[in-house]
Amino acid sequence: MIKIQFSTLIQYLAPQRTLTRLAGWLGSRRWSWLKNWQIRYFIKRYQVDLTAALSSNIADYPDFNSFFTRQLKPGLRPIAEEPEAIISPADGCISQIGNIEKDRLFQAKGFDFSLSALLGGQEQLADEFHDGYFATIYLSPKDYHRVHMPMQGKLRETIYIPGKLFSVNQRTAEQVPQLFARNERLVCLFDTALGPMAVILVGAMLVGSINTAWGKPLPSRTIQHDRYPITGNNMIELARGAELGYFKLGSTAILLFPQGKIVWEPTAIANANIQMGQRLAKICAS
Repeated sequence: MIKIQFSTLIQYLAPQRTLTRLAGWLGSRRWSWLKNWQIRYFIKRYQVDLTAALSSNIADYPDFNSFFTRQLKPGLRPIAEEPEAIISPADGCISQIGNIEKDRLFQAKGFDFSLSALLGGQEQLADEFHDGYFATIYLSPKDYHRVHMPMQGKLRETIYIPGKLFSVNQRTAEQVPQLFARNERLVCLFDTALGPMAVILVGAMLVGSINTAWGKPLPSRTIQHDRYPITGNNMIELARGAELGYFKLGSTAILLFPQGKIVWEPTAIANANIQMGQRLAKICAS
């Protein structure tokens, strides 16, 4: 029997969305005294290395949200150069990685969840990744919070799925069933050289919003499905390493790849830290 800790239990009882909206509102306030205190407290609390940021001067950030979504100095995250390389989309910790067993993804000891639930009940889309591969990368509060493309791809569709806003840290993943299939998330589906690839941005408690390079999804009480042209002038094509989106406060990115198309790097294992641009996997030779 799994013992639920108080810190997890209180998430069931807390007004998740109200607290998240409040955090987003406070994070956007441009009151110097408040945002400077927020930034200094955050740096001390989470041991943030601000020397890696494009600007290490907190006065350059008009509000806390701009600090949290800070960019890095150019060249600080070199992109793996091998043509077959698939890179990590973010700085963070690989919480889980491996094979999709038919349509089941491993969450934590005692818990798994289905592809179709993760993808908002889109069975046809889930079929494209049956017996494929997945990686779950957790972005902690101290991490760089922009998400980049694991490989070059053309945006085919996005699916915004409303949901809960549980924390997505390891402790919560070990105690909340179906965590990633319950939380708010944005599924970004790309056509790539190996076939379909999904990058799923998972929202969480106090995450002010999920933003993408092509626009911010509008909050909704129902699933929003948007399709994009993969040819012509309006096509959205992103190179490997290009920015895909960012979180306002820490969260998780889940990658999905089809069966028989990739091989994980030997160093890409659960609980391993990884940085954006590092090699996560490679495309299998045809």
